[in-house]
Amino acid sequence: MTDTQTRSHTAAPALDPADGARALALDKQYVFHSWSAQAALQPLVIAGAAGAEVWDYDGNRWLDFSCQLVNTNIGHSHPRIVEAIQRQAAELATVAPSTANLARGEAAKRIVERAGDGFAKVFFTNGGADAIENAIRMARLTTGRHKVLSTYRSYHGNTGAAIAATGDWRRMPNEYAFGHVHFFGPFLYRSEFHSETPEQETERALQHLRRTIQAEGPGTIAAILLESVPGTAGVLLPPPGYLEGVRSLADEFGIMWIADEVMAGFGRTGDWFAWQSEALNPSRATPDLIAFAKGVNSGYVPAGGVVMSPRVAAEFDERVFPGGLTYSGHPLAMASIVASIDAMTEEGIIENAAMIGADHLGPGLRALAEKHPMIGEVRGLGVFWALDLVTDAGTREPVGPAVIGALKKELLARGVIPFAADNRIHVVPPCIVTPEQVATALEAYDAAFTAVATA
Repeated sequence: MTDTQTRSHTAAPALDPADGARALALDKQYVFHSWSAQAALQPLVIAGAAGAEVWDYDGNRWLDFSCQLVNTNIGHSHPRIVEAIQRQAAELATVAPSTANLARGEAAKRIVERAGDGFAKVFFTNGGADAIENAIRMARLTTGRHKVLSTYRSYHGNTGAAIAATGDWRRMPNEYAFGHVHFFGPFLYRSEFHSETPEQETERALQHLRRTIQAEGPGTIAAILLESVPGTAGVLLPPPGYLEGVRSLADEFGIMWIADEVMAGFGRTGDWFAWQSEALNPSRATPDLIAFAKGVNSGYVPAGGVVMSPRVAAEFDERVFPGGLTYSGHPLAMASIVASIDAMTEEGIIENAAMIGADHLGPGLRALAEKHPMIGEVRGLGVFWALDLVTDAGTREPVGPAVIGALKKELLARGVIPFAADNRIHVVPPCIVTPEQVATALEAYDAAFTAVATA
């Protein structure tokens, strides 16, 4: 593909273990971490990274199969993006969002082109949560309605409306925003609808959504907010016909469909956006709004945004849009987006992600499931996979936190940084990962499962 993948095999610069000790001491004394009780934390200290690898001050190296927070899609320290940020900092380091600048225009153009027909403009934000906030705002203002429907198995961010739209436990201490209604999306392995086939799951989940719309009052509902592939909730691939059915219901009742592509977008599923996947959405049903962040520039500089349909964009031609951010379209972030999209395009990185999933990760993870009864189901595509871990294959009882903790420890000891959520290990390497790196990681997963099962 390119030499991007081989950079992770280069030697790390000379490092002083004393710096690692100081970094940890400073962190423990001054840094407050998210989603954590602080006292027992012992974070991994990272000194540097390149490609698919990271290392610490003691010279230990790991394959990053977490992509940090499933966002370093293009890998660490891609030279093209680093150089673009450096060049932009020298030319124009910051500028107000009310101005125009070339990097912002070029970034918006590239994103709209990848979204394809049906989209017109981009509103830039600082990340995924405020992309969701502004997509909801746009849908409410455009429709004149207030309710937002979202699934229980979802995560949309940790700001007011985004956390209220989230389905998992994290919304419960934060339910201050109004107008949010939850429903169950499709998930055949743990079906809420007693389905036995994907077709049944689609039909019953769509009927459940229809009844939710009817019960809540269609005239009150502004938007259906869906992760195209729910990520933190378990890499839940929508079954055939589901996204098309959501589009049909939205059209029938005058509701907007917001596609949350914050985690699933920009190569993660082997397409620019997950909703464009032939496997997931063969009829190419198109959302009204797309929220993005993470993989758009692999988090090199905080950035996100909303891709708007012509209808939504036109709503604010003569009407003031009541929203904005000091760092909307920040030049450093925009330069990194342009460089990232160009690199992904010219280096075949999207295609690499699709190939890795089809030819290496998918077959390899399914082979692990055949060997290890703890793996109840393997789900995914591209470089976006989850292992649903169970104590019993028949009852599908999820494993407990102690098992997940033990697996994380075993994987770190074998040179792989895992991503864990609830009873699952998510396998989410960067889109530039090589077949050889996948093979190395699969050996580590195999050994880790064996060690935990026999402990």
